[in-house]
Amino acid sequence: MSKRDYYDVLGVSKDASEQDIKNGYRKLALKYHPDRNPGNAEAEEKFKEAAEAYAVLADAERRAAYDRFGHAGVSGAGGPGGFDPTIFADFGDIFGGLRDIFGFGDIFGGGGARQTGPQRGADLRYDLEITFEESANGLETSVKIPRQEACESCKGSGAAPGTSPASCPQCGGRGQVRYQQGFFTVAQTCRQCGGAGRVITKACTECRGHGHLPRQRTLTVRIPAGIASGQRLRLYGEGEGGLRGGPPGDLYVVVHVQEHPVFRREGDDLFCRVPVTFPVLALGGDVPVPTLAGPEKVTIPEGSESGQVFRLRGKGMPSVSGRGRGDLHVTVDVKTPKKLTKEQRHLLEQLAKTMPVEKLKPAKRDEPDEDKTVFERVKDIFS
Repeated sequence: MSKRDYYDVLGVSKDASEQDIKNGYRKLALKYHPDRNPGNAEAEEKFKEAAEAYAVLADAERRAAYDRFGHAGVSGAGGPGGFDPTIFADFGDIFGGLRDIFGFGDIFGGGGARQTGPQRGADLRYDLEITFEESANGLETSVKIPRQEACESCKGSGAAPGTSPASCPQCGGRGQVRYQQGFFTVAQTCRQCGGAGRVITKACTECRGHGHLPRQRTLTVRIPAGIASGQRLRLYGEGEGGLRGGPPGDLYVVVHVQEHPVFRREGDDLFCRVPVTFPVLALGGDVPVPTLAGPEKVTIPEGSESGQVFRLRGKGMPSVSGRGRGDLHVTVDVKTPKKLTKEQRHLLEQLAKTMPVEKLKPAKRDEPDEDKTVFERVKDIFS
């Protein structure tokens, strides 16, 4: 019986891309897989036919030989009838979904072997909330961590002291049981040992054979000054205990810093806004501004403008690396009084009379207001 054209078998054209060939084969493999068609000899033959076609067309050299000489150019490849069962070892991307469909741990016998020796414990995460001041100054605090720890009685083996786990007689210590399914080998997790490869003949009375016990530990955590929200600290060996004598995992402490009512942080720099009166901007003067260390006086030069920024070097957050500090950027804003006494109103009216009368025009969009004097700004505020 003559063979069908490989392109026809996969339902693709002769100029099909590598992805088209892969998609065509995947579709047929899912449709005609023997586990979906138990006892159907015709489906099994179609599955073999599709696999043979893919084995040739997915290989650039084989495909070139097939395009030039037809089946004669690749007749020496593979096993009987040109089909090579070992091609499944290279189809991890094609058959990834079949593991879920048919429930096999490793359908095609390659890779994915279960770990039967010591295994590292799982990592843990702890979310720690601190205040803004604590992030600026650093702190040392205690945290309570619930975790699984290796049983001290059996050292994590699960076997009673003086005994040790034996190799599983069902799987021979491999953790998997293999059997023939049609023309290929299927591997499943060993039910007797649960994939561990070992069985406990006499369980530890302390942990009942589990090898670990729940514990709650109190740990001391040192938070460095300058730490920012979202940063994390790694405590080596403070995670879950390992299995079968494996090392423990790590503990990651994720820091969350509360927002400050005055300061806004960007990197190591701090930003804040301080209200001032018009006379201070016009005549100059000292203004108390908040800092992390307490209020400090900042001298406002005569003729300063509302919205002007003053930088206080080294008054920001400390660097978490311990190298220097950021700056504090203080923006001064004119505070318009809500209520005026008679004397204040009289003085402002007198001031307004001394101001030049100008016809003010609306500023153009996005036009910087650089030429406007402080007195003109105040005039606008009180008009």
